[in-house]
Amino acid sequence: MLKQVAEGVLIHESEFCQSNAVVVQGRSGVLLIDPGVRGSELACLANDLRDLGQPVVAGFSTHPHWDHLLWDAGLGTAPRYGTAHCAATARARLSDPGAKARVAQLIPPDIVDEVPLELLGRITGLPADAAQIPWDGPRIRIVEHQAHAPGHAALVIEERGVLVAGDMLSDVLIPMLDLMGTADPVENYLAALQLFEDVVGDVEVVVPGHGSVGGADQVAARIDQDRAYVRALRDGHVPSDPRLGPAATFGQDWLPGVHERQLQHLAQRSERGGTPG
Repeated sequence: MLKQVAEGVLIHESEFCQSNAVVVQGRSGVLLIDPGVRGSELACLANDLRDLGQPVVAGFSTHPHWDHLLWDAGLGTAPRYGTAHCAATARARLSDPGAKARVAQLIPPDIVDEVPLELLGRITGLPADAAQIPWDGPRIRIVEHQAHAPGHAALVIEERGVLVAGDMLSDVLIPMLDLMGTADPVENYLAALQLFEDVVGDVEVVVPGHGSVGGADQVAARIDQDRAYVRALRDGHVPSDPRLGPAATFGQDWLPGVHERQLQHLAQRSERGGTPG
């Protein structure tokens, strides 16, 4: 089921981690961003677009994690893009014959048989200096950063006032740092939040990779909340974050564990003399 969040911008929410696929309507078809998770959901999305008479003319993956690299044959053979760093990372991770078996081990066992991996990660890297997505729809600005994953991109759909944030600015997920792929995960995350803050004036809607769509009043608030969490993590404090609190209703069987691992990892870095912030 497609839901409109702004003029010409629709989302399809997956049952898995409240994942949001984003559809942007252009002149000759749609751009599809992070299309989904289960095969049935991808097929539903393809059917919905067919019913609208809107072929997929381009795809985009915000970052090289498995749940953002999926595709289905029913969506067609349009070019699928990512940043140069994102595409290179996906290519390196998926280049050997055992790669898909390793990816399958990352997928929750209750859905692994429902996730189509045949077209996983077949994305083309845009030029390193690309400022926007090449297509015939509204201008979509690329805001690349190194928080959460290599070559992560947020997208600003300028004519629609929409920020597609990838796996950031979620109302249900805490910030998840790229602890293994970068020398300074905390500062990379804070730098990305500053980039988001720089575009707040152009944004009326934020679409996180996972969680609820937020209005204009939520954009700055989510940036502030994520910044407070990351700073508390850096300083070894217990964050006062509702996403980890007793009233939280999402991910309480695994999200506190993510927080503890991040806290321990940064503490160990500090002990080794590699200060995280």
